[in-house]
Formats: sequence, structure tokens, C-alpha cells
Amino acid sequence: MRRPLLLLAAAGAILVPAGPAFAHTGDTNGVSAYRVTVTGVSTPADGLSVRVVEGGARLELSNGTGRAVEILGYSGEPYIEVRPDGTYQNVNSPAAYLNETLGGDTPLPASADPTAAPAWRQVSTETTVRWHDQRTQWREAGPPAQAAAAPDRAHRLSEWAVPLRDQTRTFEIQGTLDYEPPPREWAWWAGAVLLAIAVTLLAHRWPVSVVPVALIAGITTLGYGLTRILDGGSFPAVVVLAGLLTCAAAYRHPPFYLALSGFVLAAFAGFGSADVFTAAVLPNAGPGGMTRATVAVAIGAGAALALTGVLRLRAAEVTVAPAPLPQS
Repeated sequence: MRRPLLLLAAAGAILVPAGPAFAHTGDTNGVSAYRVTVTGVSTPADGLSVRVVEGGARLELSNGTGRAVEILGYSGEPYIEVRPDGTYQNVNSPAAYLNETLGGDTPLPASADPTAAPAWRQVSTETTVRWHDQRTQWREAGPPAQAAAAPDRAHRLSEWAVPLRDQTRTFEIQGTLDYEPPPREWAWWAGAVLLAIAVTLLAHRWPVSVVPVALIAGITTLGYGLTRILDGGSFPAVVVLAGLLTCAAAYRHPPFYLALSGFVLAAFAGFGSADVFTAAVLPNAGPGGMTRATVAVAIGAGAALALTGVLRLRAAEVTVAPAPLPQS
């Protein structure tokens, strides 16, 4: 029993430092109380599309019009130009530096001057660009007054616009910023705990039940990773690894592997993503409730599979223990 537990501890020591790095790669806002929505473009054009990505942390513009489209900075200066041959940034625009981080706290160099002639630098050969934009965000340190007064209700905070230019024609991306109240965190934790108890009892009563449980938990976890990617996030390697390990446990589940896969699932796809229980806006595509349910399944099913594996390791040790020698 001691050796398998030591191996589980070693696996945790290896994976735990990696979990936060993969979970929060990039300058995104993670979960949030503020929903950024693109409502449209004032003058739509065939081949031009805009969407919100990374849970509202960035805007994404794709230009398939065959013409150059400029994104204008905070003083109306040229900031980004998406041309047919790639994306260019005006290094004289203050927005080029302010938008490096979500908080807009990058110091401006002396050369940053919105009145200076544009100095274009190619940053990509792609015709799709993503950028932080302070015009879409809640910039105050504390919550808005209406949210502080009624935190359990949704509130429209602003209607924003980001100006664009197509040659000499100026138009804009239009959108809204809303406050949304947090979910009932305790209810999701309660669901995860109840699921863990139910699956543990089920696995004890019907040992073969670990097969469908592991398969369902693994597939839903892979789906969770996919929603992160579809929302424009970086590849969630640890979440995908947890899903694959758990799916594999459905087909081959000796006690140690069952314990290991359950531990990885609960720790990294579950507890490592538990902040989704605390806020309304998540960096995932699809309904927030579905994401929270997936994380609750990872916590509950993962903990139950890990415990079941440990109990089976213990039972196996008791079974193979040598019989005591007869007393003389």
C-alpha cells in the first residue's frame, strides 16, 4: 500500500506545478462578473467578422474583405491595420503599448504619440488579429455602484464602440458591457460532494460501474477542454491529459491506474478549474451552467475513482498477505 501511495504523491508533485501554468496561460481575465458582448458592426462588410474571445479579455477581428481595415486607437490614431498580406501595428500609437496587458499598465515610451505619422511593423502574416481594448472593459478598481447596491441582479453598465476605418470610410464595432451576478457556489460544491459519495458507493456495490463512470467523466472533461479552445484560449494540456487518462481507465482499470487517473481528473480538471463556481462569465464557449456541471463531475467522479482505486489497492494487499505461521 505504501509504494502505490508514494507513486501517487510523486505524480502529484510533478503535475501540480504544471496545473496553474496551463490553466491560466496568457493575459486573460479568467472568470469575471463582467460580460463583454459584440452586438454588431455599424456598416457590415462581406468577409469582415468580429467576436469576443478569452472570456471577454480580447476582441478578435477577421478581415477577409480583400482590403485593408484599420482599428483606431484611443485618440483616433491608426493602431492596427489588417491587410490582405497580414497584420501590422503602428508602433507610434499609445494603444500598441497600453493594450499589451488587460490592465493597460504598460509604461509608454517617449515615441508613443497619437499625432505622429504611423510607423507600421508587421506582427503577423494572418488576417485575423486579437487585442485587448480598454473601451470594452470595466476599468474601475471596485464594482459599479448599481452592482454594489444590488449584487444579485444583472446591470447594463455601458454601450461601447471601437472605431474602424476602411480607406476613407469610418465605421465601428458596437457592443455592450454588463454586470452579471455570481452563481450559487455552494450548490455546485454540494453537487460535487454528493456525486463523489454516490459514485464511491456505486463502485463498491457494482465494481463494473467504474467503466461508464470513467468514460462519461473523461468525455465530458475533453468537451470542457474543447470549450476553452473554442473561446480562443490556449490549449488546456493538463485538462486534456486528465480527460484522456480517465477515458483510458474505462478500458483498463487496475487499482493503481484507477487511483492515478481519478486523482489527476479531480485535481486538475476539477479543483484546478473550481473558480468557475464563483463567477458568471467564464472563458469557455457555451452555457456557463454546462461548464460548471462538467467541473463538478470532474471533482466528484475524479475523487470517487481515486478513492475506489486506493480501496482496491488496500483490498488486494489484504488478499495476498501471507497467512500467519501456526503456533508451536
